[in-house]
Amino acid sequence: MVVRPVALTRSGRDVLEGRMLWLALEAVKLGANAVVDYGCWSRDERSAIRWLVEAEDARFRMVYLPVNDETQRARIAHRWATAPEETLPMTEVGILHGRVHFEEPDAAKLGGREAAGPPPGWANWREWAANRWPSFA
Repeated sequence: MVVRPVALTRSGRDVLEGRMLWLALEAVKLGANAVVDYGCWSRDERSAIRWLVEAEDARFRMVYLPVNDETQRARIAHRWATAPEETLPMTEVGILHGRVHFEEPDAAKLGGREAAGPPPGWANWREWAANRWPSFA
C-alpha cells in the first residue's frame, strides 16, 4: 500500500497526513506492508513514525532521496504543465521556506540507529503524533 497526500492547505495537510499514518499503521497491524510517502520534513516527524511502527513490532525503513534546487524547480514546473489540478500551489517564498525548515536525516537515522525520545514536554511519541497530526488520534 502506498499513501500519498493531495494538494491541501497546511492545516488540511496535517489532517490528511494523520489519517494516512493511522491507515498505514492499521495495515501494519494486519501484517501488511505500508509505504508512507510524504514530506516528513522534521526529525521529530520521522522519529515519531519510526517509534509508532516499531511499537507495532514492525520494521521501519526510511528512504531519503535528496533533490537539489534546480531539480526541485524543474519537477514543480513539470507538474504544473502536466497535472495542474493535482499540484499543490507553490510560491517562491514557499519553496524557500521549505528548504530552510527541512531537517536532513543523518546517517544514523537512515541506518535505523536512532533512539531519540520525544521532545521535552511530551510523555511519548504517540502523544506527540496526536498533536502534530490532529486526525491521528
